[in-house]
Amino acid sequence: MGIRTVREIGDELLRKESKPLKEMNNRTRQLIRDMFETMYAEQGAGLAAPQVGILKRIFVVDIMPDGESQPLVFINPEILETEGEVTDNEGCLSIPGKMAPVPRPERLKVRALNEEMEPFTLEAEGLLARCICHEYDHLQGILYVDKALTEPVEASE
Repeated sequence: MGIRTVREIGDELLRKESKPLKEMNNRTRQLIRDMFETMYAEQGAGLAAPQVGILKRIFVVDIMPDGESQPLVFINPEILETEGEVTDNEGCLSIPGKMAPVPRPERLKVRALNEEMEPFTLEAEGLLARCICHEYDHLQGILYVDKALTEPVEASE
């Protein structure tokens, strides 16, 4: 299918809780490929299935440290531990052109399934931890503006 339309704030689907994925099939594999393609086309660091209209507990992340792509797939994720707190500006493909300061854990541990439905545990910090928390919130129907310390402003300000 390729690049999908990213739903924007005001779309009621973004406020719904996603359902766990029970099995991997070709349709879900295509969804994951499309999510990466859409995220890269929109120059995002992460994308959750609800943002493309699918209420499944799936998100993809690629923060590209040092310009090197490191795509990660999280299916049915569960945040096990968090530590510390850092406030930084966040944006979202579903709220284009806006940013606001959001407090997030400095470090976390997450358990999920990969695209082969194999379990993995990952410890993350910094931007990766922030991105995981942001996308995880999407699966709960939460947007960053719900946690922002101020109203979002134009990203260029």
